[in-house]
Amino acid sequence: MDRYLTEPLNPEHRRADFTCGIPSLDNYIQKQVGQDIKRKLAACFVLSNEKNEIKGYYTLSNAGITREQIPEKIRKKLPRAYYSLPVTLLGRLAVDERYKGQGLGKLLLIDSLKRAFEASGVIGSMTVVVDPIDTEAVSFYQRFGFIQLPDSGKMFLPMKTIELLMRGSDDQK
Repeated sequence: MDRYLTEPLNPEHRRADFTCGIPSLDNYIQKQVGQDIKRKLAACFVLSNEKNEIKGYYTLSNAGITREQIPEKIRKKLPRAYYSLPVTLLGRLAVDERYKGQGLGKLLLIDSLKRAFEASGVIGSMTVVVDPIDTEAVSFYQRFGFIQLPDSGKMFLPMKTIELLMRGSDDQK
C-alpha cells in the first residue's frame, strides 16, 4: 500500500475539470494554486484517477496562532515564552461533485492529518488548524474531533490527538 492516498499536484492533473460546487474552492484549484505552490505559500495534494482527473484535493501550509487563541485549559500547559505558536494550516479541502458520497472527504482529511503529523516531527507544529468555509464544513470537522478556537471561526486538532489517531490506525493494520 502507498504511504499516502494523495500525491503532490503536478501539471498532468486536470485542474480545469474540477468542480466541487463552491466557487472559491473551484477557482483556487483551477487558477490560483500553481502560483501559491511556486511562491511556497501552500503545498497541494490531490487524489486522482488514471485519467489524471482530480477527485479531491487539500492544501497544507505553515502558520502561527497567538497564545490567546488557544483555549485556557491547553494554554496553561504551554511555556509562557511563546507568544506565537507553530501550527499546520489545512487551508482547503474539497471533493469533486462527481465523487461526493464516497467518503473521500474523510480519506483526504486523514491523509492530510498524517502528512501534518509526520512533518511535525521535523518542523514544530502543535496542532492542525482549519477555517471552515460554512456550517456544513464545521459539522464535518467536528465529527473528527476538531475544537472551536475561541473568538474565531477557526477550529483545531492537537498533534497529540492526531498521534493517537495514527497509532490507532497502525494497530488496525
